[in-house]
Amino acid sequence: MKLPSAARYAAWLGLIRILTGVVWLAHGIPKFTHSAAFMPPGGIIAGYVSRGVALTTGPYHNFLTGVVQPNLPLFAELVRLGEVLVGISLVLGALTRVGGLFGIVLAADYIAARGHVLSSATLQSPDFSLLLLSAIALLLPTGRFFGIDGLFGRTKRPSTTVRAEFVPEPPMSGPTASPNP
Repeated sequence: MKLPSAARYAAWLGLIRILTGVVWLAHGIPKFTHSAAFMPPGGIIAGYVSRGVALTTGPYHNFLTGVVQPNLPLFAELVRLGEVLVGISLVLGALTRVGGLFGIVLAADYIAARGHVLSSATLQSPDFSLLLLSAIALLLPTGRFFGIDGLFGRTKRPSTTVRAEFVPEPPMSGPTASPNP
């Protein structure tokens, strides 16, 4: 069985990257177009953070209560801006590794706010899927195909043709190794 070419793998990775970016945009754009439904004090972000405070413990709970809740308008802006920027980065294939990293951070934060990080519900959540897809964008060169990163990537060096050459040599006239004393 013959394996697909590298170009075919690159095309599939590019497609996965673009679709992941579209999902991030689908999450982020409505947070701008329907700001009142998302932003504090009456938006869903306030309830989401309140549930996160109720469901979490330890350092993440302290982070939510001590940093996020007092600065909720700032974090709401960061969330919606982050989702849109990650989406744009992945759709355009520009700074895809940075976009993938921030996608992982956002998705991991959403998972942690639910309080059940190591559970089957986490593995079944869309946030976990976004985390894995963003990790693909971080770890693999997905921006080089169908993306702006491909324009600034490595340049191809001209290949040199290597030809086998036969050089005739005279036959040996005797043993080549020295006799053992």
